[in-house]
Amino acid sequence: MVDRGSGPAVVLIPGMQGRWEWMAPAVDALSERCRVVTYSLCGEPGSGRDLDPALGFDNLTRQLEDTLDRAGVARAVLCGVSFGGLVALRFAAEHPERTAGLALVSTPGPSWRADARVRRHVRWPRLLAPWFVVTSPLRLMPEISATFGHGARAATFFVRHSARVAAAPSAPTRTAERVRMLMALGPAADCVKVGAPTLVVTGEPALDRVVPADGTREYVSAIPGAEHVVLERTGHIGLVSRPDRFAEIVGDFSRACFDDRRSRRSA
Repeated sequence: MVDRGSGPAVVLIPGMQGRWEWMAPAVDALSERCRVVTYSLCGEPGSGRDLDPALGFDNLTRQLEDTLDRAGVARAVLCGVSFGGLVALRFAAEHPERTAGLALVSTPGPSWRADARVRRHVRWPRLLAPWFVVTSPLRLMPEISATFGHGARAATFFVRHSARVAAAPSAPTRTAERVRMLMALGPAADCVKVGAPTLVVTGEPALDRVVPADGTREYVSAIPGAEHVVLERTGHIGLVSRPDRFAEIVGDFSRACFDDRRSRRSA
């Protein structure tokens, strides 16, 4: 578990690859504004928690609850990135008393369905892992170029981000297991149970080639009162390509969640 900064408590939940280290620039930037708690998903090195096949998706919500307990946090804004947004959503639906706010960042929408490419990777995760590694830059380069241009700044970001990924590698088999969990979910049922303030964050639709931004925006109508903001000039990895702007968006939202609660108590 990582616990940094002070102020409104925000739990930052990583995506399908499961490693908090991939989000390090966002953690650093957000901890300048909030108290940030983050961790690697169960089953990952350093998580201190095995993945119990019998529990399925409950592995992840129980881990989140234990993380709040270990940090001594009664209520927090839950900020889930991509697949992590589904963990935050389920927890917010089941534990409203511990959810001050919910931020869903480039999260697969309620209507998401696995296409043929995803099903192949789930079936043969080790065999197709090299192909995934080779093709990932092709999916990310358009948004990197939109953020940094085509020169040295883009190259520098790509090298640094690749180094973070290489230093905290994601195992294809563990990722495939999380995809199976995703394929079995029905997030629409969780949406109607969410009572906390909700912010939906996407990149620009033309730039997110991992999770369709239009799918993520479905949460705006599915969750009562949800609001939407676009992290401009980004696609799926805006929290690390523009961490300061990401921190501004999530930090302002988090402060508003706690300020609103204090206002209601004093009314």
